[in-house]
Amino acid sequence: MTDPVKTRRYRSPQRQAQAAATRQRILQAARRLFSERGYQATAIASIAQEAGVSVDTLYAAVGRKPQILRAVIDELLGGEQASQRDYVRAVRAEPTAAGKLEVYAEAVSELVTAIGPLQEALRKAGDTDTACRDAWQALVDRRARNMLEFAEELRATGEVRPDLSDRKVADIVWATNAAEFWSLLEQRGWSPREFQDFLTDLWTRMLLNPRNPKFANDSA
Repeated sequence: MTDPVKTRRYRSPQRQAQAAATRQRILQAARRLFSERGYQATAIASIAQEAGVSVDTLYAAVGRKPQILRAVIDELLGGEQASQRDYVRAVRAEPTAAGKLEVYAEAVSELVTAIGPLQEALRKAGDTDTACRDAWQALVDRRARNMLEFAEELRATGEVRPDLSDRKVADIVWATNAAEFWSLLEQRGWSPREFQDFLTDLWTRMLLNPRNPKFANDSA
């Protein structure tokens, strides 16, 4: 008796490209509507109509509303592929901790204006929606993990204060690069460029060892 022949799935490159394009249209439409209307006021049907797809297609391509909002935020932040983002490569290419902080502060100031309203929408939705609350917590936890990796990278330059643990360094950056922190300063009339300069100055003063010759020369 012969073994049954195993069929191989054939994935057409054209179909994959079409599926990716459909998903991208949905995420772009969702981003616009979530930013303009907020999470609660944005209906799935409205996203589908804006993207030019059926509701069934929307569900198949991305998921339900909590998953859509999470996917929009992930796309802006880089999601699990954050290590491939241009600014991450630029940070890693910088040889000094001061340079890494400056590059990262610029990236944060650009990202936070786009991501802030969406993260706030997800956070508020979590008050009544368990899926949104879980998605929000997953984002918070992932940011914390990423900042710990960033702290370790800063430490490797030999310029970080020896009295600060990597966890403390990570938590300081994690707290001050948060959309909630930016929102408070934005309410006081701060511009993204002012936020960028503030983060660069704050992190440099708080995290780097002033006795390090590199830091002393830059500060002179």
